[in-house]
Amino acid sequence: MTTKQRFRNKYRLQLREKDHEPLHVHLVGGEVNAKIDLVTLKVVAGNVPAGLMVEVYNWLVTNQSELIKEWKKCQR
Repeated sequence: MTTKQRFRNKYRLQLREKDHEPLHVHLVGGEVNAKIDLVTLKVVAGNVPAGLMVEVYNWLVTNQSELIKEWKKCQR
């Protein structure tokens, strides 16, 4: 498990090794435990407060291609 980014010193965006399809990251911290698809950048499991999701989404847009490459590498 690798923390790729921290938000508000409380939430961690994690990339996990040997994870299952579809390509995704986990956002955890506090009462948040969500899975976000790396292709669509939509929450596919759990809930994320709207204000936090705006921050996470903006960061994901900037780093999406690199995260997808790293996700594929971690699944070997």
